[in-house]
Amino acid sequence: MPQTPLSVSHPAVRRGVNAGPWSLGWVLVVLAVLAFYPVVFRNFLTLGVTIVLFAGMATAWDVLGGWTGQLSLGHAVFVGIGAYTMALLVLRAGVAPWWGAMAGVGASVVVAAMWGAVTFRLRGPYFALASIAVAEMTRIVANNWASLTGGAEGVSLPSLPRFLELDLFNRRVEFYIALVLLGLAVVAASWLQRSRFGYHLQAIREDEDAAMAVGINPTRDKVLAFLASAALTSLGGSLYGIFLGFFEPRGMFSLDLSVQLALMAYIGGVGTLFGPLVGAGLLVGGSEVLRIYFPGKSLFVYGLLIILVVLFAPDGLGTVVRRVRRV
Repeated sequence: MPQTPLSVSHPAVRRGVNAGPWSLGWVLVVLAVLAFYPVVFRNFLTLGVTIVLFAGMATAWDVLGGWTGQLSLGHAVFVGIGAYTMALLVLRAGVAPWWGAMAGVGASVVVAAMWGAVTFRLRGPYFALASIAVAEMTRIVANNWASLTGGAEGVSLPSLPRFLELDLFNRRVEFYIALVLLGLAVVAASWLQRSRFGYHLQAIREDEDAAMAVGINPTRDKVLAFLASAALTSLGGSLYGIFLGFFEPRGMFSLDLSVQLALMAYIGGVGTLFGPLVGAGLLVGGSEVLRIYFPGKSLFVYGLLIILVVLFAPDGLGTVVRRVRRV
């Protein structure tokens, strides 16, 4: 059956076209404002890097989870592949970290292609369960293949060559690299919001059978979205490895990390341009504030905030912003 492009007014994609109150222009303005963060908050650079880096990886997750509707709880696989590929090539082959990061992207894309081809025929919770299984198997392999990954002892990055005369261990440099990653992920999400391919993904998210009926190939399109999501997440993983300086399989391939990325997107609003950044700010920044001002009670307050968001803004905090703008 020949493929038929979906209309913007088609009910399967209408929600995606109006997926959030933030246009690309507004998000770019926010990113430009964020560029001044290292100047204004010099004493909180580590927090700023963490928020922006996780916002970028959460937006990368949202390319698959939000725009395609595939709940992946195994995206830490790509974070770990990016970090380990970059680090091992630097330490054992003397490769520059930026080329190591590109190699990590290539490895992640290959893994995503094989993973997606097998599991995207599953629907509903079965894909989520399969993603957990893949992540856990990867963590176990990385933990036991000590000759390659260092096993439980982990990998340390004592030094790195300069990139364009910039020190990659400098928090200010890491912040701006993370901001570039976030910008790339937002541009990708913006393209998905308006492009024909993006309409296909949104149609698959709303009703996969109806999408197939108009000539869309769900497996192929979901795999392509998975490749883009994996590539961007892998870039974030490489920077995350540099940011940490030391890492091991239990942390890099953990289910907790995968769930964090998904939570950031869901709390901010999946399938939106600005949602993952809002979610990252709340989860990362909020947890740090609570740790300082509510010592010993931070986890309780943190959990309570998440429950309130789920109860009163089930579609994400972006819906709250939309309601305020309509008033």
